[in-house]
Amino acid sequence: MATTIKDPKEFLAMSGEQLDEIFRNGPTGEIPRGEGEGTAIVAPGTKVSDDIARFVNLFTWKGKVFDPEKGELINMIGPDGHKMIVAKVNKGNSWFDEKECIVLDYSKTSLLAKWIRDEIREVAPGIYLGLVYWGKKKLIHFALKFPASA
Repeated sequence: MATTIKDPKEFLAMSGEQLDEIFRNGPTGEIPRGEGEGTAIVAPGTKVSDDIARFVNLFTWKGKVFDPEKGELINMIGPDGHKMIVAKVNKGNSWFDEKECIVLDYSKTSLLAKWIRDEIREVAPGIYLGLVYWGKKKLIHFALKFPASA
């Protein structure tokens, strides 16, 4: 069951438990195509969540560019959105709930991020909610928004 979320920034006001519930109930969706605008969700539901998300977007992570035919993505990093840090993309079981999700695996493609695994589900049209793992430890949530298809 998809949510009524229209903008990933709405996630910033939610608690971690609410985000986990949305992820748990979200359909897998298709592997996205093209550039997705990223929103880091750190300290969700707190007064600083918006500020942290703006800082991360301005200075570090802007989003991801997916190529489903290659089964890869590349992150947009830094103020200018340089394309770096590649991951393999495929469908697999979530570490969170064992249900199908889209897995973003950096273990064989990046020295910098080889301990990172992301999982995403399309929780509203063009909006994906994700989890970031360091090793097997869940760290933060993030969201990606893709432009509407023409």
